[in-house]
Formats: sequence, structure tokens, C-alpha cells
Amino acid sequence: MPVKTLQIPTTDGRADAIAAYPDDGERHPGVLMYADGFGIRPVLREMARELAGHGYYVLVPNLFHRHGPAPVIDLPEHIGEEARPALMAQVMPLIEAHTTERVLSDADAYLGFLATRPEAGAGPVAVTGYCIGGLLAVRTAAAHPGRVAAVAAFHAPVGADGPDALAGITADVHFGHAETDLTPEALAELNRALDAARVRHTSEIYPGTVHGFTMSDTDAFDPAGLQRHWDRLLPLLDRTLADR
Repeated sequence: MPVKTLQIPTTDGRADAIAAYPDDGERHPGVLMYADGFGIRPVLREMARELAGHGYYVLVPNLFHRHGPAPVIDLPEHIGEEARPALMAQVMPLIEAHTTERVLSDADAYLGFLATRPEAGAGPVAVTGYCIGGLLAVRTAAAHPGRVAAVAAFHAPVGADGPDALAGITADVHFGHAETDLTPEALAELNRALDAARVRHTSEIYPGTVHGFTMSDTDAFDPAGLQRHWDRLLPLLDRTLADR
């Protein structure tokens, strides 16, 4: 399963990215995968490769390409709780500088790039994201209702832009929330907003999880939570992107 490094033209220069896909000469539905704030690193490469193995062309861009190639900050092999505060002190200014205008401009570039890849199908795509990447996935889906057929976000601040931001989504949605990120009351409020926006969705708290539970290189990692994530994500993609 090849994982290639690519350069994507954007309005602010070239964004480095990785792409994983089956090396079988066929075209496969595209999935735009937004990383968490720590960005492209071995665990994201493995997740992209895993997803590609199910028959998808998976594109993972460097969210913070304006600040340099990935990894934009130096990361340890394992992101423990002791290291997290210092790392977050470096990551948060990058997140704050990544305005909605930049997010949507980049999304245009990423989806346009996907449309040019000979290994990727010409039909609708899915967008998935982790942590801040999940919010970017929601913004991308809302901005491209004719192109994005599915959106999934995990341990992500998906409601940060308010309920009106959900109204443009025509994709099928799955949100997998960490137990420490969202109370049952907040989940119910979010799901009411999704219902009001007539978004087809599943949105649930994954039991026993903390923020970052999908990432195996952090102390937050929860194997059961990661498996639940695959158990929700793969059927969503199969249902919305099959035969596209």
C-alpha cells in the first residue's frame, strides 16, 4: 500500500501532504482526512494506510503548511501528559492563525487536487477529521454540499461555529465524541441542532474515552475507542461512496 508525499497548490503556496491508496491501477473514492493539531506523523500515516486498504484514495494535507512542512513542531515518539502543555503552547497559535477564510481556501485546493488524481474516483468524496481537524471537516462539508457525501469527526469541537453552521451540510454525518469533551446534555443540544438542520446523522459519546482517544501515540489512546471509530466510519463510507 503506497504512501506518497505530495505538494498541493494553494492560494498561499504549496501544501505538503501524504496520500495512501491501493496500488491496483483502479480508481477509488476520495477521502480527505484532516489530522489533529499535532499534524502528519507516523500514526496518521498508519491511519491513512488502514483506510486506504478498504478501497479509498486518502489525502492527508499539512493543515499548517503556511508555517513550514510537516511536522511543523518537533514531536516526541509518544506524546505523554507531561509533554502536552509545552506542545499545545506551540500548536495553539497555529490553530488560532488558521482562520475560517484559510480553512475554506485550502479546502477548495484540496478538493480540486483530489479531482485531478488519476487514482481517485470522479464522484463525491468523504471528509474526516480528528480534534481540530474534525471542525475543519464540518466546515468543508458545509461549504461543498454538492461534493461531500459523508463527513465524520472524532473528539472534535464540531459545534464550535454554532448551529447555523450545520445548515449547509447535505452529507451523511457521524460524530464520535470523547466522554470528557461533551456532557450528555450538550450532546442532546447538538443533536437537536442537527435534527433542526435536517442533517442525516449519528452523533454519540464513546464510553470511557478522553480527548484524543484515536491517537495511538498519545496517553489519550483508547483501543476500544479507535475500533469503535472504524466500526462507525467504514460503514458510513461504504454506504455513501460505494460505486462512486
